[in-house]
Amino acid sequence: MVKIRLKRIGAKKAPHYRIVAVDSRSRRDGMPIEELGYYNPRTKELQFNKEAIEKWMKHGAQASDTVASLIKKAGAQASAAAPATTKAAS
Repeated sequence: MVKIRLKRIGAKKAPHYRIVAVDSRSRRDGMPIEELGYYNPRTKELQFNKEAIEKWMKHGAQASDTVASLIKKAGAQASAAAPATTKAAS
C-alpha cells in the first residue's frame, strides 16, 4: 500500500520535512516513490504539488494524519485568501 507521509531531513534539532509517496513497509527516511512537496515547521512554510497528491489519492494512497491536516490547513488558507465568487441562487 502506498502512503503519503513526511520524510525528515535537516540538521539535528532543526527539522525540515519532505512530503513523499512511499510504500507503507519502508522506513521513514527510505527511498520514496515520488516527492510531492516540503514542509518547514520552524517557519511554517508549506509547498506541495496538489495535482500529484490528488493523483496518488485517486490510485488508493492514504495520507498520514499529519499530512492530511497540513493539506486541510493549506486548503482552508487558500480559500480564505481568495473570496468566494459564487452567488447564492434567489
